Amino acid sequence: MPDPGAARTEGAGRTVFVTGAAGGLGRSFAVGFAQRGYQVAVADLNSEGAAETAELVRAEGARAWSGAVDVTDPVSATDAAAAVAEFGGGRIDVLVNNAAMYANVTRSPLEDIDPDEWDRVMAVNLKGPWLMVRAASPHLPEGARVVNMSSATIYSGSEQWLHYVASKGGVIAMTRVMAKELGRRGITVNAIAPGFTLTEASYGLMSDAENYGVDRGALRRASQPEDIVGAALFLASSDSSFISGQTIVVDGGRQFI
Repeated sequence: MPDPGAARTEGAGRTVFVTGAAGGLGRSFAVGFAQRGYQVAVADLNSEGAAETAELVRAEGARAWSGAVDVTDPVSATDAAAAVAEFGGGRIDVLVNNAAMYANVTRSPLEDIDPDEWDRVMAVNLKGPWLMVRAASPHLPEGARVVNMSSATIYSGSEQWLHYVASKGGVIAMTRVMAKELGRRGITVNAIAPGFTLTEASYGLMSDAENYGVDRGALRRASQPEDIVGAALFLASSDSSFISGQTIVVDGGRQFI
């Protein structure tokens, strides 16, 4: 029989760093990792929100660190990674690149996208994960895990969201190159592509969020944050030690890849 307490100790002695953790999926990732025994570092442009997430982590009995980070700024990324490594005893065992522009991305035809917004979306959603991995790299030991957040929208080609979809497609391409380069050090790099998930941001996009797309899925229910957290926990665990450069679609069977 499996030990029911084993799940709570699988992260013992390991440090996870979650960006974009002031709320939404980032907060859910932080709490989920805390429940598995990890010590959890969280950062966000919204440092107050990150501090609130850290309190939720501590309520789970885990050590927590919180701070501010601008993932588009190389200096901010480097400083945050160094602080997290110090918190983790000189290492970062798992990096979850969750920070992204999502709910505040303007939906419009490709002819009407503001070039400045295009640049901002690319800076946060694509340049940001690269800068965070670049900053964390000196602190990633053999066996470390990197989890990048993409989106199932790249498979559906969601209309009037070209810059967002393109940025998330770039994350998958970047993940594959990172997997090869960091794989030489025994580090895995994978991506998760969630479907529409019920977070605060998603509810802000539409009034009937809990029903959006449910009829298109093999599993006829809305995606909850916990559904995505499970994939991240798997990719951080020893069970995924020979998986790298891959993208896991977590959308209840709306897209078959």
